[in-house]
Amino acid sequence: MIKPESLAFLTELAANNDRVWFAENRERYETAKADVLTFVEELIPLVAAADPEFPLGGDPKKSLLRIYRDVRFSKNKDPYKSNYGIAFATKGYHGAEYYLQLQPGKSYFAAGYWQPESADLKSIREEVDYNTDEFLEIIHAKSFTDLFTISREDTLKNAPKGYDPEHPQIDLLKLKSFVAIFPIADEELFKPTIVNHLKKVFKGASPFVQFLRKAVVQ
Repeated sequence: MIKPESLAFLTELAANNDRVWFAENRERYETAKADVLTFVEELIPLVAAADPEFPLGGDPKKSLLRIYRDVRFSKNKDPYKSNYGIAFATKGYHGAEYYLQLQPGKSYFAAGYWQPESADLKSIREEVDYNTDEFLEIIHAKSFTDLFTISREDTLKNAPKGYDPEHPQIDLLKLKSFVAIFPIADEELFKPTIVNHLKKVFKGASPFVQFLRKAVVQ
């Protein structure tokens, strides 16, 4: 579980997003970071149990993303993120993966492939088209639908090149990102039961991730 003060730090950081404030509160950040790393350490065996390609005994520090923002090409010059990002990627592959974002009022778990390169996206669409029954079985399984919603935020307006607009699964084929989302309330993160709850989440997401991985890793 996560300590309430670890999320509270992010709330204050969002309101005071500058280097002076961060330097003055560096010790609080390090305490919160240690709390998140302990949480990640608890989750790694769950990912490994759900996905055979995820290495058991991984280093939590490699999963926790930096809190520092890359502002070189952004109009938003805030130096720090207002969330803790945690990426669970299999060794040597950074396509379809599991992701957990901890942010006051906006925490969520995500699984899938966000904005794949054109070659990978083409391969995923072909796999969905060729193995439609397998994919539909995965996303219509109760273990999936009870937890996840497939994001529709990143979608083409028209049918992708080479596909009939009347294709029965055109809504899926128009996706530019294949991502399943599971929102998490702040109060759930503070309960010891969150670890067992996320165990079900990782297990429910694994077939989806493995289908996407299979589509692009031949």
